[in-house]
Formats: sequence, structure tokens, C-alpha cells
Amino acid sequence: MNILIGVLAFIGGSLATWVIIVQAMKSRSRKIIREAESEAEVIKKDKILQAKEKFLQLKADYEKEINSRNAKVLAVENRLKQKELAISQRLEEYQRKKKEVDTVRENLDTQLELVERKEEELERLHKQQIDKLESISGMSADEAKEILMESLKGEAKSEAMSYINDIMDDAKINANKEAKRIVLNTIQRVATETAIENSVTIFHIDSDEIKGRIIGREGRNIRALEAATGVEIIVDDTPEAIVLSAFDPMRREIARLALHQLVTDGRIHPARIEEVVNKVRKQVEEEVIETGKRTTIDMGVHGLHPELIKLVGKMKYRSSYGQNLLQHSRETANLCALMASELGLNAKRAKRAGLLHDIGKVSDEDPELPHAILGMKLAEKYKEKPDICNAIGAHHDEVEMTTMIAPIIQVCDAISGARPGARREVVEAYIKRLKDLETLALNYPGVLKTYAIQAGRELRVIVGSEKVTDKEAEELSYDIAKKIQTEMTYPGQVKITVIRETRAISYAK
Repeated sequence: MNILIGVLAFIGGSLATWVIIVQAMKSRSRKIIREAESEAEVIKKDKILQAKEKFLQLKADYEKEINSRNAKVLAVENRLKQKELAISQRLEEYQRKKKEVDTVRENLDTQLELVERKEEELERLHKQQIDKLESISGMSADEAKEILMESLKGEAKSEAMSYINDIMDDAKINANKEAKRIVLNTIQRVATETAIENSVTIFHIDSDEIKGRIIGREGRNIRALEAATGVEIIVDDTPEAIVLSAFDPMRREIARLALHQLVTDGRIHPARIEEVVNKVRKQVEEEVIETGKRTTIDMGVHGLHPELIKLVGKMKYRSSYGQNLLQHSRETANLCALMASELGLNAKRAKRAGLLHDIGKVSDEDPELPHAILGMKLAEKYKEKPDICNAIGAHHDEVEMTTMIAPIIQVCDAISGARPGARREVVEAYIKRLKDLETLALNYPGVLKTYAIQAGRELRVIVGSEKVTDKEAEELSYDIAKKIQTEMTYPGQVKITVIRETRAISYAK
């Protein structure tokens, strides 16, 4: 019994404890829920506040962008209004001038009618007077005129001839004097430099031991260098010097710079030679552009097309009858500017035409045309003014002169080329023969490069191995020799060497 009571008491106590625990847990749960609700409310308020702030920020940015756009629109509207006002003013001015022109035209028409009426009246009175004279003299007007003309013919003729001779003598004296004054003043105000280009460049070396490395085993290095540059390299007994021979100054410069880099670097072999020559060729092309830009800046000639600037730079490596072409063009441009100033013409236009007048000599386009015509076409192609183009094309009378600066270009070109020591025609003829020799062989299919060496006594023709076979190479050599015999005049004989080389190249990756 006591055990039962104890069990019941234990169960009762357990139940009471459980009830208390449950009540406590419920109270805690309610507290947690209230805290969660309170925290949720705080978070909600924060989010709402952040949303409001974000909204206000976006609204402010939008209003700022709208204001900016409105300001731009307002500025555009203001500019449009100003343009509209200017157009309206011009239109009013045009209408006013048109009214003035119409008024003047009406007055002229009225005066013309009065003149015509007066002429008709004079003609009528003149006819009446002639009729009266004919009736009085008993001869017609033609007869009287013939008698009068015969009586005065000899006297008028002698007086007219004397008057004409006096005028012509006076005009010749004054014209010659004025022309001499302008030409002499122009020449005296230009400082000239004599620059005679040769066809040989001397490359100096530190010791003769380097010659053997340049020649290479069985001459492979020197052959690779000659094939890459088109320059004949003469290694002889001259101490500490190698001779570079070619009619083209640009080729000689490329060969000189390439040799300098190879000797300085010390690695001389065919692959390295081709790499250095290609690199130097790009450097020289960049230098050509830089020379053209520097020349135009020095001369004050602005707005030239990049291709025309490049052609001006290429003049540095060209000569005309032994006279450096760039120096000749600069000299001609300065002469043209001075002479145009003396004559009251546009000096800047004259200087521009003088600088560009020989660009046809350095262009590779259409070599069949005279250089003046080719230069004019290039100037037209690159949007030069018509008077500049005409002056370039007319400076050797290939086209008719239509502008005032054209004869100035012709005269100044002659002044620059005719001064003592400026030109050597023998050198120019020699260089032209070598160029013609190269051009003749280059027209054959499959030919990649042509080089005239040994003063034109040998022509080396490099062909593509994939385009020309060995048999065709032999035939090509024979055909070129026959064509040279029939079309060209030259001293001695010309050796034609056709080079066909096959290369196998692969890369290890």
C-alpha cells in the first residue's frame, strides 16, 4: 500500500513538474516569438527606410540626368536658333542684294534701250550725211574711201611701223630688265648646296679579318647578301674597306646598314643576313616617312596626303642627273615661293607645287608615263588643288599651262638644275639604263626580283621555284638576253643570270 502511495506521489510530482516545465516553455516560446516579431518589425522598418533612401537616390540621379539632357537640348536649341537667325540674316541679305541687282539690271536695260535708239538715230543721220556728200561730190562713199585710204596708206604704214618698233623695243628692254631683276633676286636669296650622288658606297671595317667572315664559306654569305639587297659587294685588296656598288642609293643604304649590324653583332650566316636585311629595309622605309614629314614641316607645306609625304621622303634616295632629288625639290620650292612673292602671287601654293613637281620620278606606278604626267596624276589622286596639279604636269610642257604658277615652276626647275655643278647627265643616263634593264626583266612571269650589278654588265634575275622550272629558267635567260639585244643600247655585253632556289622550311614545336 505504501508502495502504491509512493508511486502515485511520484507520478503526481512528475506530472506537476511536467506541467511547470510546459508552462515555462510556453512562456519562453511566447517571449521568443515577441522578440522575433519585434526584431522583424525593426528589420522591416530598416528595409523600408533603405528602400526609401534608394528611391530618393534614384530619383535624384534621374532628375540630374533629366536636367543634363534638358540642358543639352536647350544648348542644341540655342545653336539651332542662332543658325536659323544667321540663315535668316543671310537670306535677307541675299534678297536685298537680289533686289539691288534687279534694280541695276532694270536700269541697264533702260540705258541699253536708250543707247540702241541713239545708235539708230546716229545711223540714220550718218546715212543722210553720206547721201548728201555723195550727191555733192559726184562719187560714191566706197570710191571716196578708197581714194582716201590710198592717199594715207603709205604714211600710216610708215608711222605705224615706227610706232610699233618703238613699243616693242621699249617692252623688250623693260621686260628683260624686270625678268632679270626677279630671277637674280630670287637666286641670290636662296642658299644652294651641291650634292652629286655616286653609284658606290665605301663601307669601312676595323680589320681585314672581317672580310673573310663576310665572304663566308665558299662565298655563301656574300652571295646571300647580294641576293637579299641587290647590291654588288666588292671585297678586294683595299685595306679596311668594302665597296658597295649599285645605282639605287636606297639599296646601297640598306646594304650598308645591314653590314654594319652584322659586323657589330658578329653572327654572319645566310639566315641571319636575310633577317637583318628585312629589318633594315623596314627601318629605311620608316626613315623615308620621317624624312618626308620633316621636310614638309621645314618647308611649311601642310595638309599633304601620307602617300605624298612618303614620296617626298623617297626623294632623299633618288638623284636627277646626279643632283639629289630632295635637295633639288626643296631648292625649287624656295625659288618658286620667292618668285611668286615678287610677282604678287600665292607663295604657299607655288612652294607646294615646287616641292611636289618631281614626285613622278620616285613613284613605282606606271613607269611608261613621263614623270611630269605621272606626278600630276598622283597629285590628282591624292586630292591636290587643280592649279597645283597643272603646275606639276606642265613643268616640262607635256600639258598646257592653265595657271599663273605653272610657268614659275618650270622656270625655277630650270634655274635649280642649270646652275654650275648641279647635274651630270652622264650619270643620269647610266642610272636610267640600269633601271630600264631591271624593269625589262621584271615584266616576265615568275620573276620576283631583278638586280643590275657590275655597272650594268650583269643582270641577276631571281625567280620563284614554284612558278619556274629549271628548264624554264634556261629559256627565260635566253629570252631576256634576246630582248635586251633588240630593245636596248649598251656598251660591251650583258650577262643574264637566272637564280632559282628551292627551300624546305619546317618548325619544331
